[in-house]
Amino acid sequence: MAPDRVKFSIVFAREAGLLAGAKTVVVRGRMPPALVKRAKQKTGIVSDTELLRAALAHLVASDDYADWLIAQRGKVPADLDLGL
Repeated sequence: MAPDRVKFSIVFAREAGLLAGAKTVVVRGRMPPALVKRAKQKTGIVSDTELLRAALAHLVASDDYADWLIAQRGKVPADLDLGL
């Protein structure tokens, strides 16, 4: 996740109201050190909390284009003239 994509994800989550309000939910997990180190290097984030927030925001902000495209399979009639 490039720094620009991280910023987009956080801005998206903020504009959607997902970062507003009290921070009352605790999310924990044990991660391999190499994974955390690489994620921090790639994003430029130094805080574990901010890294987790960015990862969750990225999951929320990511588009579903691939799923939509796969769902379109078979919807175009086989006899459609494409003019080729």
